[in-house]
Amino acid sequence: MPQATETESRKLLGRLRQAMAEGDAGQERLDRITHLIADSMRTEVCSIYLFRDNDTLELCATEGLRAEAVHQTRMRLNEGLVGRVAATSRAINSANAPQEPGFRFMPETGEEVYSSFLGVPVQRLGQRMGVLVVQSKQARSFSEDEVYALEVVAMVLAEMTELGAIMGEAGGLTPLHKRAQAFRGGIGQEGAAEGRVFLHDPRVVVTNPIADDPEEELKRLRRAIKTLRGSLDTALADAGKIEGDHVQVLETYRMFANSKGWLRRMEEDIARGLSAEAAVEKEQSAAQARMRTVPDAYLRDRLHDLDDLSNRLLRILTGQGRDAHADRPEDAVLVARNIGPGELLEYGRTLKGIVLEEGSVGSHAAVIARAWAIPLIVNATGITTEALNGDAILVDGDQGVVHLRPDDTVTSAFRDKLAMQAKAQERYASIRDLPAATRCGQRVALYMNAGLMADLPSLKGSGAEGVGLFRTELQFLIRSKVPRRGDLASLYARVMDAADGKRVAFRTLDIGSDKVLPYMKPQDEPNPALGWRAIRVGLDKKGVMRMQLQALIRAANGRALTVMFPFIAQFDEYRQARQMLLDEVERERKLGHVLPARLEIGAMLETPSLAFAPRQFFELADFISIGGNDLKQFFFAADRENERVRRRYDTLNVSFLTFIEQIVNRCAETGTPLSFCGEDAGRPVEAICFAAMGLRALSMRPASVGPVKHLLRQTNLTELRAVIDAARAEGHQSVRPSVMAYLERAQ
Repeated sequence: MPQATETESRKLLGRLRQAMAEGDAGQERLDRITHLIADSMRTEVCSIYLFRDNDTLELCATEGLRAEAVHQTRMRLNEGLVGRVAATSRAINSANAPQEPGFRFMPETGEEVYSSFLGVPVQRLGQRMGVLVVQSKQARSFSEDEVYALEVVAMVLAEMTELGAIMGEAGGLTPLHKRAQAFRGGIGQEGAAEGRVFLHDPRVVVTNPIADDPEEELKRLRRAIKTLRGSLDTALADAGKIEGDHVQVLETYRMFANSKGWLRRMEEDIARGLSAEAAVEKEQSAAQARMRTVPDAYLRDRLHDLDDLSNRLLRILTGQGRDAHADRPEDAVLVARNIGPGELLEYGRTLKGIVLEEGSVGSHAAVIARAWAIPLIVNATGITTEALNGDAILVDGDQGVVHLRPDDTVTSAFRDKLAMQAKAQERYASIRDLPAATRCGQRVALYMNAGLMADLPSLKGSGAEGVGLFRTELQFLIRSKVPRRGDLASLYARVMDAADGKRVAFRTLDIGSDKVLPYMKPQDEPNPALGWRAIRVGLDKKGVMRMQLQALIRAANGRALTVMFPFIAQFDEYRQARQMLLDEVERERKLGHVLPARLEIGAMLETPSLAFAPRQFFELADFISIGGNDLKQFFFAADRENERVRRRYDTLNVSFLTFIEQIVNRCAETGTPLSFCGEDAGRPVEAICFAAMGLRALSMRPASVGPVKHLLRQTNLTELRAVIDAARAEGHQSVRPSVMAYLERAQ
């Protein structure tokens, strides 16, 4: 690269910094910047287009085009050459712009006389901010050095936009991270919360993107790279203490950290006038832009590795984010791209809410959030880019909406909703110790779901009669290796102690599908939900299952023990699993250990096939628990992780309720106790309909026990069943409209 080009680039950045230091208003500053760039690039035109919303670009300043077009000319993503640059995050360099595919003529700008076009994206860490364009009458392609120089300037503009330095009210636009934003995502856990953003992976803010002394910036970068490489070498030296997959990750990081090309590109950016931090971020932004377009999953993962490595390097350079927990607000709403169960457990249940940019409704984080009754939104695309620590945030887990930096009107309405919910909870507390007895004299047993010791205090406060489902896999998921039998036995014993004699149904290890153990080799399965999971793993990996069964027997220590096996699809699977448990009881007897006073062995009915099992299955099972979450997705062939299809199917669909009725009848024939466990059991309207179909035991999250009990006590199941039967007879697809009309009349 010619030294002269580096000097010109540094001169331009120096002039930009001077323009930023002057006290102009936002629009005046933008106009000054376009003039400086056009002059330095020796072009007649320089224009800055910024996003007005997620899809619309607006001409915010120009040197050379008609002034009256500013804040009037707008275009959408992929519209015209400017829209293509924004959509693809790639530069367009053309000597004859009107002949380019997709060119769109904007008559109000007067740009028809300009032939040459160079547009580069203004972006920061994967966030599209706008497009920087230069044009000239002379038909020519811009040189590689000129393209590179404009990209460096665009990087600085992105940082200035991030800091709110080039936007203002005069243009009708407010700075980024100051606008009110709403994000829609999937509902991982219902509920509502108001608080302040607490980022799991805090953004590093580059306050000075332009170098004062390039030589000093090069030294800072090289020192930081040396520190980064040293930390990775140290981690790998301790590889004997780390599991194999983690070693591979560190090896990949070290490969990138030692990449000569990565370092050379950052050094070239510094030579052109960027600070060390800005040079790192420029490379990081380019990697994130490539991530959006790379279809290969392996390559995306490698780009993600580079992104994470850049974050580490930025923290070394800036010192930011080293002790993030020290700044955690009391009303923290955790915002993260994604998070593992161990990391989430470290935060504790004091979080007001959780918002994830990725994740799924069946993820480990969702399981923990439901156990803690903390509102959770998943797949809130763009939230980690837009949110800053301390931002006001409202989490509406009932509607699947997150309000970031909400205006006063939204906040006031949200607080009214919270006040109403608080009053309802007071009403539920008054019936906590009363039975869930309906107006027609039927009694429904309400149980709670749990998976952590921290859940058990909710047992007494919720009014639940016991634990209908204790998820044992969480203790496996949060460890880096298989837990020891003694540790599990101690945990299960503490669970029984906390239950204080109330029934606890322990579900054996339910892994696979969306729950993969960190120390277990992932299975490359085209459809994991229908693959090697739950009881299938247990029957194939008998050593782990036997160890867990032994821990449960020893934890009982003479008390009643209830065990149920997950994802039973056919009678023989249950028969094998049941015999394994009986064999372990016999083994413990021979060893002289205390045996359970009473043993209940049940199965979870989560596949339609088990509902049609031979009568002998229902006779042999001590109890059956309908696993509603999986059963519904298999019944409707609708993936509950897929927002496009899962919302199309209603639990109160006539076909599904009729299927539930058939299961109730089969269990009644053999006198087999039956319960329903899942999200729908905790929804009051669905719960009373299940009761009307004959279910007399429901298991749900602790926070749902009060609302469900309240509605059951107000309902006559005989009348409700007549409403359901009438809707079925009339050929309705769902009984929901009829049920809701009945409830309105009954109030």
